[in-house]
Amino acid sequence: MISVKLKHRYSLFNYTEALITRYHNLSQHRTAETYTATLNSFKKFRTNIDLDLNEINPPLLESYRSFLRHNNLSPNTISFYLKHLKSIYNKAVNEELIVDRKPFKQLTTATEKTAKRAISLHTIKQLKVLDCSHYPSECFARDMFLFSFYTRGMSFIDIAYLQKKNLKGDMLFYRRRKTNQQLAIHWEPCMQEIMKNYLSDPSSPYLFSIIKESDNNPQKQYKNAQFLINRHLKNIGKRLGLCLPLTMYCARHSWASIAYNEGIPLSVISEGMGHDSEKTTRIYLTSLKTEVVDNANRKILGLL
Repeated sequence: MISVKLKHRYSLFNYTEALITRYHNLSQHRTAETYTATLNSFKKFRTNIDLDLNEINPPLLESYRSFLRHNNLSPNTISFYLKHLKSIYNKAVNEELIVDRKPFKQLTTATEKTAKRAISLHTIKQLKVLDCSHYPSECFARDMFLFSFYTRGMSFIDIAYLQKKNLKGDMLFYRRRKTNQQLAIHWEPCMQEIMKNYLSDPSSPYLFSIIKESDNNPQKQYKNAQFLINRHLKNIGKRLGLCLPLTMYCARHSWASIAYNEGIPLSVISEGMGHDSEKTTRIYLTSLKTEVVDNANRKILGLL
């Protein structure tokens, strides 16, 4: 349990900021970023007026949800903010800072089915041989996508923060910034080929030149790089005639889906991706399973 000492014990803003600092100190940066986004959203709703944690009640939450809807946010984004606001509230309850009045109990949030993000093995092969020699930025984007796929769907933030010391002989060791879980991956020739082309300056501790050692804001640097890479990937996706926007995150979904298609057990896929449970992996494969069922139905209907 994360214990937080507050200057203003019951202030939502101060409590959340203290949580964010603590998670950063624990190297759980993704959690810290999630709480930062949630806090910033709620501050906009409140026009930067703080409130006590025990002032969170059902009418306030309904008003916040209406505010999010009025700003044309998707049901999934609204659910994201409410879910993490609830998480912050529950942490304060667990710290015995407030009595649980269960303000979220009657709050229901609708979510939409996540669009399919996986691409086929055939498309991965197309990406490998794609000639983008006249567009170095597209080459880099394509190769970062492939590197993510080769490394069992490594998240871009983890690729950006990889250091040369993480590579030991024929093994790559790294810690997921989202969960702080350590993973080990056998270093394959295809990974070596990409590293050779983009190895950072000898004076830099990082494996790739995404984060500069001299830059004192690595978070901003990796986010800018991710934005540019995703923009180039979308252009590549259009060239390949893909019906979904190609992004770095597609590599992770694609590895899971292709592994599943190849008959690899769910437990192995879950372990390979660093998921805390197979339930998370099943979320990645939901659209794939739907497609399998649809194909089966189509086959049956074709018999009529």
